[in-house]
Amino acid sequence: MAALSNEQKERYKRQIAVVGEDGQEKIGKTRLLIAGAGGLGNTAALFAAMAGFGSIRIIDPDRIEETNLNRQLLYREADIGRPKADTAAKALHAMNSSIDVEPVTAAIGTTPVRDLIRGIDVVIDGLDNYPARFLLADAAWKCGIPFIHGAVEGFYGQVCTIIPKISPCLRCIVPNPPPVRETPIIGVTTGIIGCVQVTEAIKLATGSGIPTSDHLWLWDGSRQKSDRLKIERIPACHICGKDEYQIRAGERMS
Repeated sequence: MAALSNEQKERYKRQIAVVGEDGQEKIGKTRLLIAGAGGLGNTAALFAAMAGFGSIRIIDPDRIEETNLNRQLLYREADIGRPKADTAAKALHAMNSSIDVEPVTAAIGTTPVRDLIRGIDVVIDGLDNYPARFLLADAAWKCGIPFIHGAVEGFYGQVCTIIPKISPCLRCIVPNPPPVRETPIIGVTTGIIGCVQVTEAIKLATGSGIPTSDHLWLWDGSRQKSDRLKIERIPACHICGKDEYQIRAGERMS
């Protein structure tokens, strides 16, 4: 992406006031993978497109169902039965025609994961099950790609930015994942967590702020309360246990 055009300067004027023109250019050059086009993925994709991330790859094998419409912002009643990834891509293009959106209708696990993350700078986790999350997070770790984890249930959600060689991996953060099941969810919870994930992506892209890489950020919407849980790697972890940290665990990035 070249220097910002006059149109881009006007479009992102209020954001440029925060990250600067150089930061906006970096956002435009950042290639995002959004894994899952459900509640989290919809919110993340929506705000990533509005922020001006120049390339977004969105992955989901499913089709839109009526039960999705309480929380998945990119879909309408007329979209029921259509592929989620394709429909989301069209909605994002309509919102911001200057970005590149690539829909992928393959399921994680049926397509080589390294192919899905090839050329990607940051992965946003919008998945709804841990087996798929672990596959993607493991591959991202091994390829040195930051993985922004997000998960939701009911009024509750969590976010953590996993940076290879710096933070613990997802298996250390969630050593005992819940079983795969249909998760109860309040729509606004996916909105809150998805927005926080894009905030993390903006920080990674621009070097602004402090990524949430040394703790798990927890949201409790039933009490309008957030908390932070310190995270540490498990020495015996087969993904990150043998890796040497570039900085000490718990130190923040500059």
